[in-house]
Amino acid sequence: MNQKVLIAILIVILIAVPVVSRTFFTVHETQKALVIRFGKVDVTRDKPGLYMKDPFFAKVRYFDSRLLTMDFEPRQILTGEKKYVIVDSFVKWRIDNPLTYFLATGTGLESEARKLLEPLINEKLRGAFGDKKIREVVSADRVIIMKSITKIANKKAKKIGITVVDVRIKRIDLPDEISESVFKRMRSERLKIAKALRAEGGAEAEKIRAEAEKEKRIILATAFGKAERTKGDGDKKAAALYSQAYRQHPEFYAFYRSLEAYEASFKDQKDILILDPNTEFFKYFKKMR
Repeated sequence: MNQKVLIAILIVILIAVPVVSRTFFTVHETQKALVIRFGKVDVTRDKPGLYMKDPFFAKVRYFDSRLLTMDFEPRQILTGEKKYVIVDSFVKWRIDNPLTYFLATGTGLESEARKLLEPLINEKLRGAFGDKKIREVVSADRVIIMKSITKIANKKAKKIGITVVDVRIKRIDLPDEISESVFKRMRSERLKIAKALRAEGGAEAEKIRAEAEKEKRIILATAFGKAERTKGDGDKKAAALYSQAYRQHPEFYAFYRSLEAYEASFKDQKDILILDPNTEFFKYFKKMR
């Protein structure tokens, strides 16, 4: 009897364990869940906890409730200047309503969500860029554009159970043919600016040189004038001293001036002076004899 009871208990346990494990399910903080029964959504579980379901006919479908990133392939977009730019963007999003999301995607897979979200973001990017110039979309205005796109896209995404948190542009490039023409124009503009700066610098250098030359002439003229005045003052004083000496000792003065004349005339032994011996120049030579 005891053996039969044990066998019965064992059978009950073997049956109960799978049933119990299929009856209870856990929803974590990073998840949301749908209980699907007979192909239809029976209940939504969007809060973490332990829940029960039909162990035989109900299935649980889990969805990631964390912030997700969807990176798009670079695409060409026409700007308001009728020029194409290559835009590389991504979107930060999360599943807000798992029931709506599941019904909209059909499977709940992110690949299906991409098929719905990417055309939506692409449409908003084209609309925003179509009213802007290239300079505007690559400047600080880009932040304003991104906020506007995020706001509009989020309203549309609510219909598929998604919240668009942020739309961001990683890079904006020009097509190769446009890039080349832009670079050529930029190079031409820089060369033009450089030429103008060199011309301006040359003119400024000439101006500085002219000013320096002018100041040089003024300084030299001032110095020359001062030197001439100093020399004149010296000559004047020397003449006064000579005159005073002449008045005090006329004979000595004449003798001294003659010595100066002799010294100036006979500086070198090779100097030859042809004069009449009776000339006044040899007056004091005659007296010495």
